[in-house]
Amino acid sequence: MDQEQLKTKSLTRKDDYNEEIKVKTLAHTSSRSFPLTVWEVMGACCVLLCFVVGLFGVYLTLPDSDYSFLKLPRTLEDLHVLRDNIEGYASDYTAQVLVGYCVVYIFMQTFMIPGTVFMSLLAGSLFGVLRGVALVVFAATAGASSCYFLSNLIGRPLISSLWPDKLVFFQDQVAKRRDGLLNYMLFLRLTPTLPNMFINVASPIVNVPYHIFLLGTSIGLIPAAYVTVKAGITLGELQSIGDLYDIHSIGTLFLIGLASITPTLISKKHAP
Repeated sequence: MDQEQLKTKSLTRKDDYNEEIKVKTLAHTSSRSFPLTVWEVMGACCVLLCFVVGLFGVYLTLPDSDYSFLKLPRTLEDLHVLRDNIEGYASDYTAQVLVGYCVVYIFMQTFMIPGTVFMSLLAGSLFGVLRGVALVVFAATAGASSCYFLSNLIGRPLISSLWPDKLVFFQDQVAKRRDGLLNYMLFLRLTPTLPNMFINVASPIVNVPYHIFLLGTSIGLIPAAYVTVKAGITLGELQSIGDLYDIHSIGTLFLIGLASITPTLISKKHAP
């Protein structure tokens, strides 16, 4: 009887805590006509300035040349042009290319700029499978972490305005899986249940601890990074981005994701 009362009180506390977060989020959003304060905007601008300075520093270390081809790839055609022009620099100026690649990738992840799939393909085309996967996982994890901390600073009003229903859903799922949160984060990274962009910005808002976020991201991104980087080696044969993920690849990733949450499901089943 005492155990049942304790369990009921624990569940009640969790429900009250979740409801409190929802109320705070809605109040925080509705109290402002513009979702960010001046200090929050200044903080985001400082982060942006750091990336600009980093990219400019890499640019200054490269030889004088025509760099009109340097732009974020939006299509496979853009990627082909970028790869063909940067291939020579990758062997002669390896350090600069690696630093520039990481800064661009982290910048895109931090500010939720779409197109990182093209950057992953470029890594495979320039550096091969092993080095390409290591580079993509490092840059993607660093970018996701940067987005996590930036969202912790300014993300709550923005995400509450953009994805209120999705945020409530994610918050409820995280609250239910506190005991197996790492498995749940791995499942999310391995499957298309929620977009990675949303996970990055929403995790600090729903109180996912950073060490759980970091482990789930760094491990969970490896299979998808391998698929994309490997496709980059045969970039000329790729007709569209849709060719990256066929039914077999998606099914494999989904099965890995299910395997990642199996221990949590088993432990819940055998819990008293």
